[in-house]
Amino acid sequence: MSAAADRLHGGLAMPRLALVDLDGTLVDTVPDLARCVDEMLATLNLPQRGEARIREWVGNGVERLVKRALTATQDGEPETALFERALPEFLTLYARHTSERSRPYDGAETLLGFFRKRGVPLVCITNKPGRYTEKLLADLHLLECFDLVLSGDSLERKKPDPLPVLHAAERFGVPPGESLLIGDSKNDVAAARAAGAHIVCVSYGYNHGEDIRAAEPDAVIDSLSELPGLLGDGGKR
Repeated sequence: MSAAADRLHGGLAMPRLALVDLDGTLVDTVPDLARCVDEMLATLNLPQRGEARIREWVGNGVERLVKRALTATQDGEPETALFERALPEFLTLYARHTSERSRPYDGAETLLGFFRKRGVPLVCITNKPGRYTEKLLADLHLLECFDLVLSGDSLERKKPDPLPVLHAAERFGVPPGESLLIGDSKNDVAAARAAGAHIVCVSYGYNHGEDIRAAEPDAVIDSLSELPGLLGDGGKR
């Protein structure tokens, strides 16, 4: 285990339910998102932003990403007419290019296989709209790994609200305190804490350029393959 697998609140027990975030945790989706954002901007005769900038803007849903691209700020609000032109254009482009350049992070398949081998139910919890979530997972041959997929429009509320975590725990009859959410952002930490679940974050994800350690998850890892070593039995069960 690397020194970067920081234990912030002690060891973790083997969960009875594993919840996995998608963008920035399991799959690097920025290359496709950046392509679609820049193509959208080009149709509007606006300057392209580039992948590095867009990498700092993802994580709060499609509408906020488009607003950030239009204003080149985190919290800016574009003119309504401009936004109403931009959003449908982006949605059309992203439906066409959902998974052409997106790739699972190193250790993703190892982690999913680890939980499946131990009979731990796997749930994907993401704020991405369902029309893109299932296509992305299917195209990357990951959809069959999950027992349930909860997208941003699957329930009334999404992360950082705890509802998706609580819904998944109830669905599988597991107390939230025996569930583990694996994510990359402060939204994931907030959702897990509010639900009473454990939370481990990856260091490489989409957290708007902020160090995820500031959000105080239970642990921070550099690779998904490090997680089994953090669990109570070292992954031997």
